[in-house]
Amino acid sequence: MNILKLVLCCLVISACKEKAPNKIITTAENTQLEGSVFGTFYQVTYDTDTNYEAQLDSLFAVINTSMSTYIDNSDISKLNRNELVNIDNHFKTVFSNSEAIYKATNGAFDPTIGAVVNAWDFGPEGRIMDLDSLKIDKLMQSVGLDKVSLKGDGIIKPEGTFIDFNAIAKGYGVDVVGEFLESKKVKNYLINIGGELRARGSNKASGKIWTVGVENPNFNGTQSINKVLSLKDKAMATSGTYRKFKVDANGNRYAHIIDTKTGYPSKTNLLSISVIADNCMTADAYATAFKAMGIEGVKTFLEAHPELKVFLIFENDKNEFETLSLNGFGEN
Repeated sequence: MNILKLVLCCLVISACKEKAPNKIITTAENTQLEGSVFGTFYQVTYDTDTNYEAQLDSLFAVINTSMSTYIDNSDISKLNRNELVNIDNHFKTVFSNSEAIYKATNGAFDPTIGAVVNAWDFGPEGRIMDLDSLKIDKLMQSVGLDKVSLKGDGIIKPEGTFIDFNAIAKGYGVDVVGEFLESKKVKNYLINIGGELRARGSNKASGKIWTVGVENPNFNGTQSINKVLSLKDKAMATSGTYRKFKVDANGNRYAHIIDTKTGYPSKTNLLSISVIADNCMTADAYATAFKAMGIEGVKTFLEAHPELKVFLIFENDKNEFETLSLNGFGEN
């Protein structure tokens, strides 16, 4: 119970940091940096007394300049306006990994769904008024990462294709911070950017493996923990519909994750998907892909991918929460 309270407290405190100024907490065992990035909070805890705040801010700025669709002059925004851009290595890495996961999931993960995401008013461009099947069909003609290619320092794509890395870039940002800390010989750290996590070593304050939590999918905005687990030398990302959704005039709830096959918001009883992988970029992308695949699709996919550990929270026929751990999720 004490561990549960501690994890819940950390999550609540972190959530409140979204608009707070940067904060540095130093103890004999750890340094903890907190602040805002990518439209959410970050919390980085590591076992030295060196303040890396300035370096992290620089890394975040570079990633945003490369891949943020919410910044007008970012590389990805320019590409989406069909301007010529020389992309950086961050963009190349994310694009290449997106291609691999797009193929592995048969298109369930597809960063070119961005124009449709915008049409449903879940992206930076704003909603298309009176959205109907004809408009969706037209937008879907430009969807498909197989229509986009990387050539040298440039991206070749159809004029109408809108690329959106928001379902993978946050996880990539976590990995970039982790790789930076490791370059500084930091062996024990926990990185949390908006609930996407990467852990190495142990928590020197407790002398134990890092303890993290998976939240319940509470639609009313309250926070509670469904599962507490230890995370060592792995990354974890969670995707769901319980915080970002829209309700139309008829009371229908639309998930922010768009089905890449239909162009419509995903309709499923899956509420939350947590994925543990070797790196957070991979975990982030698969957590999004699995949302559209459904429970049986995820189970079948994981039979061929034992390297991914998954925890599902879903709603049964009685409108009750149920959970399912796959490939040993949460087992030490």
